[in-house]
Amino acid sequence: MVSGKAAVVLVGPPGAGKSTVGALVAQALNTSFFDVDSDIEKRAGKPISEIFIDEGEAHFRQLEQETIAQALAAREGVLSLGGGAVLSADTRLALKDYPVVYLTVEFSDAVTRVGMAADRPVLALNPRATLRHLLNERRPLYEEVATLTVATSGRTPEQVAHDIVRWAKENENDQPN
Repeated sequence: MVSGKAAVVLVGPPGAGKSTVGALVAQALNTSFFDVDSDIEKRAGKPISEIFIDEGEAHFRQLEQETIAQALAAREGVLSLGGGAVLSADTRLALKDYPVVYLTVEFSDAVTRVGMAADRPVLALNPRATLRHLLNERRPLYEEVATLTVATSGRTPEQVAHDIVRWAKENENDQPN
């Protein structure tokens, strides 16, 4: 593991399993797990859905970008970024120096995993249509930052985590500095 630097950064759309898989990867690598969305909620003192309602998406995206920059600079271990984190050009640029794993998910699995999305403000109005649009719109951005792409559909979180851990161990000395 590279000291002082994230071992793995997870990106992907809502429902890809970033938080679940991230915790498993961190446990297997004997390191810490940091979920950017959870940290934003702690810092703001309210759920992301309320930040969207009270201050708007632009304010949330600014908080997200700042939190990611701080996490990349200060945290070791496994970082899980929110589904829209890659919308920021600054974040995409910052990720070039890290091992980034893009977790893909098929539309049908994503719908099942996110449900009616009451806690996911970007999916609030028309969850199925919005999710399909997000999957298509953000795919090139996820691919742009990815060092490794791992499919999650039809697989358990443990299977996905196993692939990432194997890859991280095989490539720990080859990661960008």
